[in-house]
Parts: sequence; structure tokens; C-alpha cells
Amino acid sequence: MKIFYEKIILTTLFSALVMISGAFSQTSTYTITVDESSHGSVSLNPALPADGKYAEGTVVTVTATPQSGYAVDAVYYSTQGQWGAMFYDTPRVSSIEVTVNEDKNVGAYFIEQSLLDGFTVTSDVVFAQPGVKPLKYDVYSPDGADNLPIIIIIHGGGWTSNDEDIMRGMARQLAQGGKYVVASIDYRWRGQLDGDEQPNTMLNLIEDVFGGIAHIMEHAGEYGGDASRILLTGDSAGGHLSAAAATMPHMIGDGGFGESDGVYEYLPTYLPENKSADQVRSEMMSAIKGVAPSYGVFEFNMPNVRQMLGLVDAPAAAIEAISPLSNIPNASDRPVPHYLTRGTQDPLISDENVTKYMDALIQKGQRVEYVQVGGAGHAFFDWKPNDSTVETYNKYGVYYVDDMELFFDSVLSE
Repeated sequence: MKIFYEKIILTTLFSALVMISGAFSQTSTYTITVDESSHGSVSLNPALPADGKYAEGTVVTVTATPQSGYAVDAVYYSTQGQWGAMFYDTPRVSSIEVTVNEDKNVGAYFIEQSLLDGFTVTSDVVFAQPGVKPLKYDVYSPDGADNLPIIIIIHGGGWTSNDEDIMRGMARQLAQGGKYVVASIDYRWRGQLDGDEQPNTMLNLIEDVFGGIAHIMEHAGEYGGDASRILLTGDSAGGHLSAAAATMPHMIGDGGFGESDGVYEYLPTYLPENKSADQVRSEMMSAIKGVAPSYGVFEFNMPNVRQMLGLVDAPAAAIEAISPLSNIPNASDRPVPHYLTRGTQDPLISDENVTKYMDALIQKGQRVEYVQVGGAGHAFFDWKPNDSTVETYNKYGVYYVDDMELFFDSVLSE
């Protein structure tokens, strides 16, 4: 009887072990969807299985081949995120490797070759790495560029997403005009979204922007640019950051941010080896000639914005120190002409918010133009590898990029 029961127990244990072993040996699979594309084709290696699923961990090479007369804008993959389909695109390459670890869409976007003519691109210039993510920028230099003024673009994305590539439509258009070197910069995302153990704050993001500007100014001659003539623009979160960089370079210093009573200073993430924060402050205050912040946030008194940014309990002085509205210089001390845009159908940024900033600029004697773009929503200056975003850019962005350029022309001629 004892032997019989022992056999039952051993058989049961063996069956359980087989089941457990089988469970662990089963490999998860994920669906990879290839988006339709125009003016070119996309291939996958290894080839997409008949059921559209790859085993977890598979590395798939996505290769794009354009038709004659077209070029690869970007190869990408996308996943669902906070703003819908979140694109992770790599411009200026014909193939990328994608690791299968969740359901993803992959594809490529093609554009007319003429959109890439007339300039060269210096990609992924790393200016600092204060955390996990290297901070970088791209430079678009017109053919034959020599001592041209520089437009620096700062991307949006709620301070928590995107990178410099999302502004490439604007950058290409401005560079093709032949009058400006154009740089598009990245910065850390707020919180721990970059993988940093210590959450990043608005202080860090603004310091990153100042650091990127300092690096571009230091190397301006290499790109055919003039470090003494800097113009800034940015949209949404980048609208805030560009306005902050334009109005607040006088706050650059090494005195700390709120560590001493009444002292709120920004130490750029990058400083040239032979220059102090004081020297960079002086040079940047002189170099920045104007700014075009698009549908941006200029103050942080709105409860929903403060909640989103974790600023509910922040001291009032710290809130003011990150707000362009509270730091506009008198035009007699330092002119900072502003070109403001907002879509009339923008659900995030109200006319009241932008008008309040415009009125504050006027009170300080600053030149300002505020253009409302009829029918446009939010983020019409963005560029993503899908038809709807590009159509929006072509409908609204193209015209107002040209208008912005005319504004900058007039600023430099004053």
C-alpha cells in the first residue's frame, strides 16, 4: 500500500513538473503590423510570419526602399501611448532594427527628394549626458553657409515625450531658405521617464536648453553660423522652454535654485571648458535677438498644469522662476521681440493665456506679434511619419514658418 501511494505521489509530482516546464518553455509572441506606405516599399528580415507574430526578443530589421524621385524621410516603429500612436522614428537612414517586446507598428515614410535639397545635416551632436539619455541636437546648414544667424528649435511633447526629430519639417524648410543655420535640440523628459533614478524637474529641462544653446554657440563656426545672432522657437512645451530661454538668460549662474533665499539661478547642463557661468550668461543675453514661442505655456498658475508637473506644493518664488511671464525684461534693458502663434481650435492653450503674455510683453515695451491661425488645432508645426500630421503641417505650418522667418528677418534688420 505504501509503495502504491508513493507511486501516485511521484507520478503527480512528475506531471506537475512537466506542466511547469511547459509553461516556462512557451515563448510569448507579439503582433507586428506593417503600415501601408506611398512612394516606396518596406521589407522585414526575418520575414513577417503568416500570422503576423514574432517571438518575444526577435530583432527585426526594417528596410525602406524609395521610388525614383523620392527619399526616405524616416524608418520607424510606433506603439500606443499618452498621445495616441507614439512614433519612434529614425530620419536619414534606410533601415533600423526593432526588438519585439510588445505589439508594434513598423513602417517608413517617403518624401520628395527636393525637400532634402539645399542643405546638409549634422546629426546627433551630443552636448551633455547628465542622466541616462545623451542630450543631442541636429544642425541643418544651408549649402555654402558662412556666418549666418542661427535659429534654434525646441520641441514640444508635454515636457515628457518626443525629441528633436519631430521638428524636422520646420528645420528643413527654414534651412532651405538659405538665410539661416538651423539647430533642433533635445532635453531631458520630466520625472523619471528617461530612466533616471532622480526625477527631473523643470529646472533641469531649462538648464538642458541653456546647455544646448551654449554648445551650439561654441561650435557655431563649424556649422557656418554666427554665435552672436541667435533666434529661438519652439512649440507647446517647447514654446514654454524657448520663451524661458529668451527671457531668462539673466538668471544663468552657479548660485543654485532656491538653495538660498531669493536666489534662483540656472547652471547650463553644458558649459564651454574655458568659460564660467557668468561669461555664458553675458554672451547669451547679447546673442539672443528674438523668439517665436508657438502655443506655449507662459505661466504655471493653472491647477491642472501644476498638478501634471508636480508643482502643487512648490513655493511661489520657484513657480515664478520657471515662468516667462514673470521674467520679461524691459525692452530698454534688453529687447526680445516675440512672434506668437496659436490655432483658434487649440484645445490645450487658450487665447486668454497667450493674450495675457502678449499684454505683459507690451507693458515691458517689447515688440510682439500675435497671430491666431484660423481653424488650426494644437501642434501644427510638428512632423511625424504619417499623412495626417504632414497634411496638417502643409496646411498650416508651411505658411506660418515662412511668416516666422520674415519676422526674424525684420528683427535682425533693426
